[in-house]
Amino acid sequence: MVDIHSHVLWGMDDGAPTIEVSLEMLRQAAASGTTDIVATPHSNGEFEYQPALIDERIAELTKLTGGVPRLHRGCDLHLSFDNISEAIENPSKFAICGGRYVLVECSDLHISGSMDKVLDQLMGVDLVPIVTHPERNPILQKELNRLDAWVDLGCLVQVTALSVLGGFGKRAETTAHALLAKGEVHVIASDAHDPVHRHPRLDEAFAAISTQYGQDIAQMLLVDNPGRIIRGQYVSAEKWQRAQPGKWWQFWRREDR
Repeated sequence: MVDIHSHVLWGMDDGAPTIEVSLEMLRQAAASGTTDIVATPHSNGEFEYQPALIDERIAELTKLTGGVPRLHRGCDLHLSFDNISEAIENPSKFAICGGRYVLVECSDLHISGSMDKVLDQLMGVDLVPIVTHPERNPILQKELNRLDAWVDLGCLVQVTALSVLGGFGKRAETTAHALLAKGEVHVIASDAHDPVHRHPRLDEAFAAISTQYGQDIAQMLLVDNPGRIIRGQYVSAEKWQRAQPGKWWQFWRREDR
């Protein structure tokens, strides 16, 4: 499995506080079947995004773990004016593996009516926004239809593994499954912050999605799509459709560009 959203690097944000905690999180991830993790420290008003330091810490952890799981650089980008401006000026700075995909986090307090325009501006510099954990956002929980327009623009949607399992409460769980039922989830990721309460293990979510939606869907959301993202390959934003019982699972997906 491939995890494109985690706060596994120590001392960068509200994630792992020490290198020992980082190593325990990586151990858990590897033991539960994760082959690749994107370290995505926050970039917001509280935490500064420091690419050079991130690369140094990834190199140090890679040396200590032998590269299992493989670590990559990304960012959990809060959609502030300064961040948006900088991302437009320097598209690769916040992108996963310096490529075209970028995690974007909406405020829990206010989402501008011009958000469609903001996302379109990011796409105008060849970035593909991945909207993170909308199922946990109190505004989007009430206004899920806003995601429809963003997906129509070409944005992707990432849901948190623990949300699928009820780890963030009933409202987040219900919203996560509403999005899954619509075929409007493109990636499942851990958004791990620690080894206990917000852990990096994805295996339980893979099993739950396999049971409820089919193993092909779990494979797409936790292996194929995130794998394509870290390689900079095309991932369709189109909704997928679950086939009726007794039929093959079907996907509305374009060929690679």
